[in-house]
Amino acid sequence: MLETLTRGFEAARERLAGVRRLDAANVKTALAQVRRALLEADLDQPLVNDFLARVSARALGEKQATRVRDATGQLRKVSPGQHFVACCERELVALLGPGEPALEARDGVTSVLLIGLQGVGKTTLAAKLARWLQSEGKRPLLVAADLQRPAAAAQLEQLGRTLDVRVLRGAPQETPPALCARARALARNESFDALLYDSAGRLALDDALMRELEAIRHAAAPSNTLLVCDALMGRDAVNVAAAFAARIPLSGLALTKLDGDARGGAALAMRSATGVPIQFLSTGEGLDRLEPFRPEGLASRILGMGDVVGLVRDFEQVVDTQQAERAAEQMLKGQFTMEDLLGQLRALQKLGPLEDLLAKLPIPGGLRAPVDEGELGRVEAMIQSMTRAERRAPELINPSRAERIARGSGHSKADVLGLQQRFRKMRKMMGALGGNGGGGGGGLPELAGIPGLGGGDPATPLGDQGGNRQLRRQSRARARAQARNKRKSARKARRKG
Repeated sequence: MLETLTRGFEAARERLAGVRRLDAANVKTALAQVRRALLEADLDQPLVNDFLARVSARALGEKQATRVRDATGQLRKVSPGQHFVACCERELVALLGPGEPALEARDGVTSVLLIGLQGVGKTTLAAKLARWLQSEGKRPLLVAADLQRPAAAAQLEQLGRTLDVRVLRGAPQETPPALCARARALARNESFDALLYDSAGRLALDDALMRELEAIRHAAAPSNTLLVCDALMGRDAVNVAAAFAARIPLSGLALTKLDGDARGGAALAMRSATGVPIQFLSTGEGLDRLEPFRPEGLASRILGMGDVVGLVRDFEQVVDTQQAERAAEQMLKGQFTMEDLLGQLRALQKLGPLEDLLAKLPIPGGLRAPVDEGELGRVEAMIQSMTRAERRAPELINPSRAERIARGSGHSKADVLGLQQRFRKMRKMMGALGGNGGGGGGGLPELAGIPGLGGGDPATPLGDQGGNRQLRRQSRARARAQARNKRKSARKARRKG
């Protein structure tokens, strides 16, 4: 997602590596990389020029701090390159607009009219929003006001059954505005506190569509009108958004198919073209693949710095906090089992595609290993082929048991023994981290040995990987830091004494 933009900003940062101070010449050189990326991402030239001018003014005009305090309170050096990236981040956030605007309610009902061209994903987005509103404690009603596409109402009803959400569809000869007015009355009579209107689209903008949407908006009187745009349309999506905004009063935007957009120009230009904020991002086919828009998170991902806040929120949705704390405690005692690993693998799979998950980690693009989407499934198949005793005590797995597990999972005996060996090393290292006072939690550390998830060469199937060496280095570094802190504390105590 947004690889074109990310490559451009990473190239700019590399241009400033080793620079002792920012000046007009090296900032211009770095911005040339950014300019190329923005133009390749389908942004208009005036918008690109304005953005670059603001970054340049900020980078050269602001006094650069040589040291800042990080989240732990420690002072860190700030390089000129880091100052430049921080300026880019602030200007990207300003360009993307305000974050996480809540949907407005009127008379206790949150009503949302979804408009847009045909094929941009309005019907699926309506169901995703229904699911999101359910998580917010709302009782939504879906209204199938798209009477142009024959299968639209049937699709919405199928999605409604999946969510256990009622869908109201039109009667014979009923017009979309009449259906929307009937939905408002039904919501009042049956205590629905959320209404989602799925309107019709067209293959192209025309006056008939606009007149129908104006009539629907008058009848529905929604508290929110969201324009749904397909990010894959690039600059065309921006032009369409501007045309809709000129005719229909909008409260916000929803971008769909952002996971397939390598350029990212639509995401950056939408707010400028319409004057309204992006409110939701749809990043996959699953009904849970919807997130409220956070400009800070998207800006951070564009700059190749991940989105840790977004990742934590994703984990909170699929992981029971108390259970996770107990699991972390067991891991640090070296007592976690294959059953624990299986549970975390399944939680990881609920987070969506691994590419999206790793994109939210602060790993530079050049260092991010290719992801094998099938690896989790292969590990899960082997664990499921084990007996309960073998899952709880993997050391029981001898060559003959490994042969049986391999046959049951469709893998080789070497694969099973490799998984057992890696698991044993991981458990030993986690126990060592716990003994050194290392903190747990923080994102499934035992997965570091799985290929494609930080475990070295993903092309080596289930072999011993380099992720374990990395954990050992981190453990030793943590122990050295703790020893230094103890010596400092002792010296302070002696001086006070």
